[in-house]
Amino acid sequence: MRSVISSYINLTKPTIVLLFALTGLTAMVVEGSLLHSQFKMWIVLAGIVLTAASANALNMYFDRDIDELMKRTRRKRSIPLKKVTPFNALLFGLVLGVIATAVLFFAANGLAAVLGIGTIVFYVGFYTLYLKRRTPYNIVIGGAAGATAPLIGWAAATGQISFVDAGVAWILFLIIFMWTPPHFWALALVIKEDYREANVPMLPVVAGSERTRIEILIYTLLLLPITFAPPLIKIGGMTYLAGGALLGLLFLRQTYLLMKFKTDRSAYALFGYSIVYLLALFIFLIIGSLVHGPVLST
Repeated sequence: MRSVISSYINLTKPTIVLLFALTGLTAMVVEGSLLHSQFKMWIVLAGIVLTAASANALNMYFDRDIDELMKRTRRKRSIPLKKVTPFNALLFGLVLGVIATAVLFFAANGLAAVLGIGTIVFYVGFYTLYLKRRTPYNIVIGGAAGATAPLIGWAAATGQISFVDAGVAWILFLIIFMWTPPHFWALALVIKEDYREANVPMLPVVAGSERTRIEILIYTLLLLPITFAPPLIKIGGMTYLAGGALLGLLFLRQTYLLMKFKTDRSAYALFGYSIVYLLALFIFLIIGSLVHGPVLST
């Protein structure tokens, strides 16, 4: 039973679910109103977790042909390992999606539920089935799906996601959106031959490693100023400002090392650090918001 449970958890890509959940939680803490109704906040967070889990499980179902061809995925994912059948993976992903939608609808509102459904449909239908197999900039456009958690969290708290009413949530969305290419391309540099074998047009395969490293640098330089947007500094205070500055310098350092040494080791180091970076950045924002008070609370 433990092995079965582990195999189904593997379908959800737990690390991605953790990042998605943390970014959604950050939006709710920053907005502030659900801090006075924490039971509702944690139920909404469960809906956000289930949304990401559903999208990832369905992604694994539709990507099973690619996963069979790539060494990295063939030896670690449940479907190519024959631990979960494709039909069961599909059913699991659909059931999670239905539950996620119901949780967001009944615990929050219709807008949060629609955003959850939209995240799943965009990630699976647009990124997985269309973009990933057709363009080297698949992860740039498709990265929008991984950035929606702050919008779901904000919508759950306020029922609004307009640029005026949810400006901070959109800044958080933009941070994740700009973070995704350097994060993913760093890994793609390491496993580019896997992608070549599977005929997936990732940027290192189509444009080469040097062009990919340059693009990583460009997106990193675009990302870091966004993390210091005035509303975030106002909310997070010195806790966020100091933490974000240190994290940003380390991100630049890892990118510099990649540009200098041009090795798989430096690329994988950047990939690993990028995960730590996003987790820590949003944790600093949560801490700063709690210390200084959720100034945007309703």
